[in-house]
Amino acid sequence: MTDLSDFPITTRWPPKHPDRIQLYSLTSPNGVKASIALEELELPYEAHYVDFGKKDQKSPEYLALNPYGKIPAIIDPNGPGGRPLALFESGAILLYLAEKAGRLLPDDPALRYEAIQWLFFQMAGVGPLFGQVGYFLKFEGREIEDKRPLQRYVSESRKLLDVMDARLEGRDWIMGDEYGIVDIAMIGPVRNLITYYGARDLVEFDTLKNVPAWLERALSRPAVQRGLKSPARPK
Repeated sequence: MTDLSDFPITTRWPPKHPDRIQLYSLTSPNGVKASIALEELELPYEAHYVDFGKKDQKSPEYLALNPYGKIPAIIDPNGPGGRPLALFESGAILLYLAEKAGRLLPDDPALRYEAIQWLFFQMAGVGPLFGQVGYFLKFEGREIEDKRPLQRYVSESRKLLDVMDARLEGRDWIMGDEYGIVDIAMIGPVRNLITYYGARDLVEFDTLKNVPAWLERALSRPAVQRGLKSPARPK
């Protein structure tokens, strides 16, 4: 049996299945990237709910795995060379899982780097800027009287959506006919922007030609639906 006792996080969240990938997350836009990928790739995993309300992400055990105190993070008991591998940062996790399973990332080197380019576009642009819209529209920032920061992030978010829309012209998925980790990276942030954050009208989402249909296709996938609910909040 795989021994994960060298990882302090396992004392806070003891694994019931130490031979499976251990996922530490919650169902935020970043968190669901990892859970959707695990579901799509059919990689056995055990999900642990990191409760931000209880400051789980700031606990010494969690910080030993991810010193930045963000989610998601994973431990693969069967990493490279058969040794356990711990990873944080959702983009790195997506790349690792796709390469481990040999799916959801193009084999052709040029196309692979093109996919990584779009993954970085999500990590550097879509994720952070959509999150700022949420901050200024739904969370603490909504109390700020000066609405210029919100207006700027709404404008920048629309620009990002326009780039996505142009990329999807004539394509079902970001990389063409093949669904992959770039699409997985985009699902949570786009869905959150227009639902949980309530910015659908602000970014004029329904005037986009291709993104709404892309999101509908993505959300219709059974693995996506399962991933959006993992890990479940403890009762």
